[in-house]
Amino acid sequence: MAGNSQRRGRRLTPKAGAPKGSGGKNKDALAGRGRTLPADERPWHKAYSGTEKLPQRTAWKQDKERRAAAEEGRPPKIGQPGTKDTTWGRGARAGAPFKGGAGGRGGKPAGRGGPRVAPGRKSNPAKDSPELLVGRNPVLESLRAQVPATALYTAQGIDVDDRVNEIVRTAADRGIAILEISRAELDRMTGGVLHQGVGLQVPPFAYQPFEDLVAAALEQSAPLLVALDGVTDPRNLGAVIRSAAAFGAQGVFVPERRAAGITATAWRTSAGAAARVPVAQVTNMTRSLKACQEAGFIVVGLDADGETDLYDLEAAVGPLVVVVGSEGRGLSRLVGETCDLTVRIPMVSDVESLNASVAAAVTLAEVARRRAAEV
Repeated sequence: MAGNSQRRGRRLTPKAGAPKGSGGKNKDALAGRGRTLPADERPWHKAYSGTEKLPQRTAWKQDKERRAAAEEGRPPKIGQPGTKDTTWGRGARAGAPFKGGAGGRGGKPAGRGGPRVAPGRKSNPAKDSPELLVGRNPVLESLRAQVPATALYTAQGIDVDDRVNEIVRTAADRGIAILEISRAELDRMTGGVLHQGVGLQVPPFAYQPFEDLVAAALEQSAPLLVALDGVTDPRNLGAVIRSAAAFGAQGVFVPERRAAGITATAWRTSAGAAARVPVAQVTNMTRSLKACQEAGFIVVGLDADGETDLYDLEAAVGPLVVVVGSEGRGLSRLVGETCDLTVRIPMVSDVESLNASVAAAVTLAEVARRRAAEV
């Protein structure tokens, strides 16, 4: 038998079939992303020389380079902000051609204003954009505390309980728009965070001026503040704020840079306590602690190798600032040197240290116990 070439039903076409092309459907995915921006047009690079507002992070990089260059006796390798136009043809005539190559690939209309963003790089959301606060307790506590809100989102088919009824009733009484959406849409809006079927859109958090925070605390019979030295996890920040509210602290202050701020995650972890405890941002933690000392506070830093046992902290009954170090490295050198004393939490096991928020809660509970005993 000479093979299968003569059998009935034999295949007459290749098994692989005809080659498939994009057919125009996915041609955008094959297009180039345009030219790579030079360093002086990248807002996040220290060589940035654009006309748009200088990002805070870039300004910090340039200041760092200036200091390093001054120490080494060389000119700084930084840009000259404001010397290079980095807008997309702001003010150009209508109908002007596209930039970025033939057919406008990877470009923008010449008449469209706005800062350039490198091809393929997503711009960060603005810090002053609204936050979505989720969770029944955080949403309810925020509404009770009259936190400004623009919209309330509820998932379809939500299990209604007393908290949900009060949330909807309070939002309606305050004239807040109530929008019922699918659970899948609420999942998308929250990025998969557990929302319990409700979400409250709130404006950016209003931080208290540091001077007002200190002044308000001194008006109390037992002033107590909490400082966070570089805590970067918003869940730890929210947990500390919740502990501060539970144990009678009048406020919390955090650094502006390299530290967590009040985000929706911090709101949710605080279980609404961020609506009742004032929070301030400071530009320099060491300077702020010294200002507290001048105002009469004793500054106490939590340190695993502290010189004083927490249960022997006699300063707990007076005006006090409790400083909590960052996750992992603890107190920074300058902050540790500024503290009047460092305190350790006694532990019976070989655990190296406690979580920042747990250590803050243990310390604040002991301070509250001592103060209650003095009454």
